[in-house]
Amino acid sequence: MPGGNKAILLLHGLYGNPLEVQYIGRKLHRAGYSVEIPYIHGCGVADTRSSRQTTSWENWLEQVEAHFCRMRREHAQVSVAGLCIGADLALALALEHSAEVHALCLYSTTLYYDGWNVTRWRFLRALAYYTPLRYLLSYHERHPYGLKDARIRQWVATQMAQGVETPAGAARSPFTGVYQAERMMRHLRRNLRRITAPVLILHALEDDFASPRSADLVESGVSSTSVRKVILQNSYHIITLDNDKDRVAQETLDFIAGQTDKHSLVNERGLADARNLALAA
Repeated sequence: MPGGNKAILLLHGLYGNPLEVQYIGRKLHRAGYSVEIPYIHGCGVADTRSSRQTTSWENWLEQVEAHFCRMRREHAQVSVAGLCIGADLALALALEHSAEVHALCLYSTTLYYDGWNVTRWRFLRALAYYTPLRYLLSYHERHPYGLKDARIRQWVATQMAQGVETPAGAARSPFTGVYQAERMMRHLRRNLRRITAPVLILHALEDDFASPRSADLVESGVSSTSVRKVILQNSYHIITLDNDKDRVAQETLDFIAGQTDKHSLVNERGLADARNLALAA
């Protein structure tokens, strides 16, 4: 969605698709931003057809980095936002490009699979991760599908039952991708302090997939001087589609604009200081 010289790169989640964040993207585009929502190969919904279509998380990041670097050449500023594993990829990008990222907007960041709807047998997943079982097993999405809005949830459930691609992603997640996602999570938990870009953290109090523990860890772990965390009260995991989606869009717009204002203020102060020094000389 082409727009002005300020751009936003939006990233979908694990075995998801651009539809997950399309609503937010359209809101940002209407506000004048250029918006790109790429399909990330190797961790998208089409890659669930075979567990061996999943690639490493480093490959996912390479794709994101390629999009970001191209957008940086074409726009005056680029912010990066993502949902779930898309938020993790935004963080991973910022580990290497913090100085170039105008703002990071993180939706339902997942650094632990510890939401209230995650199976109590999750501690056994290591048996699958480190054996050939990871090519055979899948995690199957179940009620409430990350959605508190009953109307959207029923529509998604019907679409999944019919095998149709939905805005909530795939009906099943091969363990190959879950394993790669957890590898990335461990990398991020060890290196959050390297991130200095401004960070907006949006997370649902009742996230069924990843508790607010992940949001808290990002807030306390990054070295950014500008951090805002908002805990949403009326959504589950997919906050870009759920009851709080309009607030997600508005918080994103306000935060990105706020960073622009801060940059402008710093530049104005710098010019004023330069003028004062010239006058004093």
